[in-house]
Amino acid sequence: MKVCLPPGTRVTPVREPIRMDVEANPTTRNGDKHMKATDKYVGLDVHQDTTVIAVADGGRVGEVRSYGTIPSDLQALGKVLGKLGAEGARLHVVYEAGPTGFVIYRRLKQMGIDCIVVAPSKTPQPKGVRLKTDRRDALQLARLHRAGELTGINVPDEVDESVRDLTRARADAVHDLTRAKQRLKAFLLRQGYRYPGKANWSEAHQRYLRKLTLPLPALRSVLEEQLLAIEQVTERVKRLDELIEVQVPQWRYYPAVQAVMCLRGFQLNAATVIVAELGDVRRFAHPKNVMAFLGLVPKEETTGNTRRLGSITKAGNAQARWCLIEAVQKALTPPKVSARLSLRQQGQPAVYKELAWKIQVRLHKRGWHLLQRGVMKAKVNVALARELAGFIWDLLRQVPAPEA
Repeated sequence: MKVCLPPGTRVTPVREPIRMDVEANPTTRNGDKHMKATDKYVGLDVHQDTTVIAVADGGRVGEVRSYGTIPSDLQALGKVLGKLGAEGARLHVVYEAGPTGFVIYRRLKQMGIDCIVVAPSKTPQPKGVRLKTDRRDALQLARLHRAGELTGINVPDEVDESVRDLTRARADAVHDLTRAKQRLKAFLLRQGYRYPGKANWSEAHQRYLRKLTLPLPALRSVLEEQLLAIEQVTERVKRLDELIEVQVPQWRYYPAVQAVMCLRGFQLNAATVIVAELGDVRRFAHPKNVMAFLGLVPKEETTGNTRRLGSITKAGNAQARWCLIEAVQKALTPPKVSARLSLRQQGQPAVYKELAWKIQVRLHKRGWHLLQRGVMKAKVNVALARELAGFIWDLLRQVPAPEA
């Protein structure tokens, strides 16, 4: 029956009520609209001896299944991936970074297979689940990779990784030397021997150790073994220093190392550590990203109107974070371009020198301001290291990008 309404009356269309018994389609990211049914997302849970494989078919309702366990061998992995992509399927492989390194990533890139490596700390974990197995981990990686919830880390090439391993080997040697010296001092303290001088491990201190005469033969043997261990580790540190001096100038990032050496507190070893650990800083859109990558930002717990800030996260790269904190130890001293620093700055662009002086002035002013507010010296060093990370980001972005 036709209903006549007065002129000017607006008619609102009646909408159907939402049915709660019908399952709604989950929303996806914009990138998922390009997902094809022929895509397969492969999750690998890699261990030393075995690798567990899970496969998620493309599409929103694609099957997620466990494929099996294979030996941790590149040839076996290549055969399995060849079977999965035999019918024209496009593979997307993901695995977590771990002690096995990036060998799988580089091999898959050579085979033309898309692959990313994710950090275990960045992988979303469901709350309340108390079951954790290799099979479940592989299934979760495949499912999250299909959903686009995983972000790959920066994988260095083989040469960059070799330089980074060289700097880490030197850091390990320095740590061993420190431990060996601590053991010797603890041994002598138990026997009642205390060095009366001021500077430990100076030439006078070493002469004092050589002149010590312990009463028992066993104690004299322990002393000689401790001194021999210190001598051996000292020689190892010297050899690694010589290797760094020879190999780093041939590295493609050596111009970036020279730019960092323009800053006070950064000689060749420290500058190489910073550049090797950071890699290409152009992947960081903002200096805050570098600070978070180094774990120098404070923890935050915000709920409603309550905001709590805690200590620094200490996430990410511990080696570079330690190097930055050591570099700002002299920031409270008056700014100065010493003879050694002037020698390192020779032949470098003027913009590097100007920025290096600006950094000295800024950190000196900021450090004394925090101390006058009553902030602890250790917290001041961390705050200065955080600002120094932002300055280094700015400095390295001005260095021409090296060729691949």
